[in-house]
Amino acid sequence: MSQETAPAIEQALGVLRQFRGARRFAAREVEHCELCSAALPSEHPHLVELASRQLVCACVPCALLFDGMERSKYKRVSRRVLSLTDFAMTDAQWESLIIPINLAFFFNSSLEGRTIAFYPSPAGAVESLLTLEAWNAIVADNPVLGRMQPDIESLLVNRIGTHRFGGSGNSGQSEYFIAPMDECYKLVGLIRANWKNLAGGTEVWDRINDFFAELRAKSEPASGGPDA
Repeated sequence: MSQETAPAIEQALGVLRQFRGARRFAAREVEHCELCSAALPSEHPHLVELASRQLVCACVPCALLFDGMERSKYKRVSRRVLSLTDFAMTDAQWESLIIPINLAFFFNSSLEGRTIAFYPSPAGAVESLLTLEAWNAIVADNPVLGRMQPDIESLLVNRIGTHRFGGSGNSGQSEYFIAPMDECYKLVGLIRANWKNLAGGTEVWDRINDFFAELRAKSEPASGGPDA
């Protein structure tokens, strides 16, 4: 083999290695149904495993098997997003929930027979010790909460306001949504992935702002107060 041929072959092998590596990376990026292993598009249904509260990626045929089922290991996550335009909650009621930040989500667990509260943190979702009296008072003022679907829908609360993010969306007003559980965990995931240092950094607040802008855009207005 000549001295000129060897570098050419080595260069060709390098290109092949890069191509093979790119294919392997692409293969890892493709999600699969966790029930039947079918490849999934980026937008796909989710199920909630009730005992673990974990989300499960699913294809449409598998998700349909659990659509509306009550007695099952899994439930299909709801897709509706409601913006509660006249939700009633005072600052004193919020403080009585003893949640350390102004972002949280609340859902009804059918297995445990109670409402569970989580708030996002740089370490992931943290369960809050929700007081029954405080929560019942909020439900009494907002009958729409009695129509949330257990396990698959939550009350998602944003009391930070877009002025904290430097955005223009809701001008600092608190926001309340009935949201699918996968949207809540999406918020948790983006905070965990983008939080920097003690204050979070500009990037994470921009991402939170974008998240609520997208949620707002796909929501439908619904009355949440006493006249619901």
